[in-house]
Order: sequence, then structure tokens, then C-alpha cells
Amino acid sequence: MQLHQIQTKNSRKAKKRIGRGGKRGTYSGRGMKGQKSRAGSSKEPIIRSVIKRYPKLRGYRLGDKKSFLEMINLAILQEKFQENEVVSPATLVAKNIIRKIKGRTPKVKILAKGNLSKKLLVKNCKISEQAKKNIEKVGGKIL
Repeated sequence: MQLHQIQTKNSRKAKKRIGRGGKRGTYSGRGMKGQKSRAGSSKEPIIRSVIKRYPKLRGYRLGDKKSFLEMINLAILQEKFQENEVVSPATLVAKNIIRKIKGRTPKVKILAKGNLSKKLLVKNCKISEQAKKNIEKVGGKIL
């Protein structure tokens, strides 16, 4: 047997092309009114409903970008640190007060909740106005 001798079991039948005039008459096999009888009509694709569920993201490079900022109160610094010790994001990570986020040391903001009675050296931290007053009142320094 040769390639040119191979035949299919079922003969291929051409698809009926509807709505092109010719011998099919007034409605060309489409019936009367309705969505299926119109030219160029097709049902909504399945993926469209999936796409429409997503929220519209407007603006150029706009989005919720999480700033890696940890909040620390003075009460925690009072508990965990000794006199004249340096408070920085690195030392806070070392003492397991804060954790790294995605492998990076987060920025730290010190808030004024609680009392502080120890002199501390604060480095590379954002500080609220009230916390700054409390640290300087005790004799600590902000570097």
C-alpha cells in the first residue's frame, strides 16, 4: 500500500455556508428573527466573563505599593534594650522584635506609646514628634 492509495472511512462533507444568497431562499437556512439569524453575531466567548471580573486598574504605574514600614512603641524599646544601646532596624531584627520582609530589613518608625527611662541612641529610624521629645528628655540621642 502506498500513501496515495490511503482513503478515509468517512468522506469529508463541506460545511454549509449560510447567508450568502444562492439557492437557499429568503432566510438562507437561518430561520427568522433572533441572534442566530443576524450577520456577524456570535455568542459571548467564555473568557470574556472571566476578564470582566477583574478590577479595572487605572493610572500609570498606580497601585497599592506596600511600604515596608514597621511601627515600634517606646514601651517595647524600654523592655528590650539596655542603657546607651543603639536602636536601629538591624538591631531590632537581631533581637527578633521585627522580621525581615521578603529578605529585606524594613524601615522602622518609633511611636510614643509607653514610657522611656533609658538613654538610647536611635539610628536610621523615623520618629514621631512625641517620641522624639521623650527620647531627648531622658537624654537619648537621635543620629
